[in-house]
Amino acid sequence: MELAYKRILLKLSGEALAGDKKVGIDYDVVVAICSSIKKAVSLGAEIAIVVGGGNFWRGRSSGDMERTRADQIGMLATVMNALAVADALEQMGVEVRVQTALSMQQVAEPYIRNRATRHLEKGRVVILACGTGNPFFSTDTASALRAAEINAEVVFKATMVDGVYDKDPHKYPDAVRYKTLSFSQVLADKLEVMDSTAATMCRDNKLPLLVFDIQDPDNIVRALLGEDIGTLVKEDA
Repeated sequence: MELAYKRILLKLSGEALAGDKKVGIDYDVVVAICSSIKKAVSLGAEIAIVVGGGNFWRGRSSGDMERTRADQIGMLATVMNALAVADALEQMGVEVRVQTALSMQQVAEPYIRNRATRHLEKGRVVILACGTGNPFFSTDTASALRAAEINAEVVFKATMVDGVYDKDPHKYPDAVRYKTLSFSQVLADKLEVMDSTAATMCRDNKLPLLVFDIQDPDNIVRALLGEDIGTLVKEDA
């Protein structure tokens, strides 16, 4: 099969890993997602994954806690998710490396761009945790940054909705889904695709973004093959 994209950056939210439980990790959900990732790897795709941590911790909901400390706790939450995804993939026979933006050498490799790209070239899945390693930056921004660094062709944002809408489809039944969209429109209309820093970075680095529903994990393979799913965001849309 001919792939629409060879090297991708897959953004997995913490919520996606929690499934119907809403919090923590639903391992059956993780296994289903990883089964699709394995299929994608078997087709020849090079896959880096950035994981969120919202199923364990959301810094912006931490009340009076100092923001830097709250964000650091969130970074640690992403490590738990990264290790869970790595474990599921390894049990399926997929070679994996976990890299973290914060140093924790007993648990994972440090994030080093050249090492990450070498792993990808060897067919290994690279799971990137701890976001950028800095407070005040989301894992969406980390996805855009890492995608640019490793020369990914596209960012796949796997969410709990089937694309980008003009308003919240959970609240408004008349919400309209976009098929294509530009980052300038995302920023101008304040659409809830990703935060403005991440959207700007994708726009400036000419990185397309494909937003699709991860509740059907096989959408990862469909997106990789160029099937018409979700919403494609790129500057010349």
